[in-house]
Amino acid sequence: MTDPAPPTPLLEARGITKRYGQVEALRGADFSVYPGEVVALLGDNGAGKSTLVKAITGTVTPDDGQVYFEGRPVTLHSPLDARNLGIETVFQDLALVPDMDPAGNLFLGREILRPGLLGRLGMLDRRAMHDRTVEAFTRLGVNIQDAQAKVIGMSGGQRQGVAVARAMVWASKMVLMDEPTAALGVVQARNVNDLILRVKASGVAVVLVSHNMQHVFEVADRIEILRLGRRVATFRKDDTTIEEVVAAMTGLNVQSAGAA
Repeated sequence: MTDPAPPTPLLEARGITKRYGQVEALRGADFSVYPGEVVALLGDNGAGKSTLVKAITGTVTPDDGQVYFEGRPVTLHSPLDARNLGIETVFQDLALVPDMDPAGNLFLGREILRPGLLGRLGMLDRRAMHDRTVEAFTRLGVNIQDAQAKVIGMSGGQRQGVAVARAMVWASKMVLMDEPTAALGVVQARNVNDLILRVKASGVAVVLVSHNMQHVFEVADRIEILRLGRRVATFRKDDTTIEEVVAAMTGLNVQSAGAA
């Protein structure tokens, strides 16, 4: 019997290069994530993580290389192109509108209109958006005390919950999270972990960019390491240690670290 063919990555970046003047942020970087997987993208400051994230979410256009989605080459000209593929992103700054309530943020750019003539006149169905937001929070375990309060008055953990819930509600294939537990307390960070595992259980892939090793080792299935603009190692979480991952990130003992 022949061995089964290896699974096709949900998203794969091959040989991605990005230059900013004389600075080469990515030097032929590779990256892959499979359906229903949590993969952590790690690297020291300046490794190229943020640029690679922007390249695979349509925020920047690579100079060279190719992004593949479900085995097909794609060109992402904007984050809208990524959204149309079922990819949502939770950026580190959360990208929330502070003077809106959670429903306004969840449905920003996807507003529900009132039925009939009022909808044709542009009137929003705020009740429907509120009810669907509360349902989403309940389903995802996001604890927001007042779903009609403005985001500006919420705690950091609650704002993070709104941002993560927004991505999870609309993502059909993949959620990318950039430092989702930064500046959060222990309990709030655990809530984010629970959200990530709920997303994985639903079959949606998660790409996690984080400096928090404990967080990574609690939720990731696989770890990919960038250094100096290239992928230098990839690990199965269960087959490695924090020390081995740090060694790959810093360039020490990379040869023993599951080189990609």
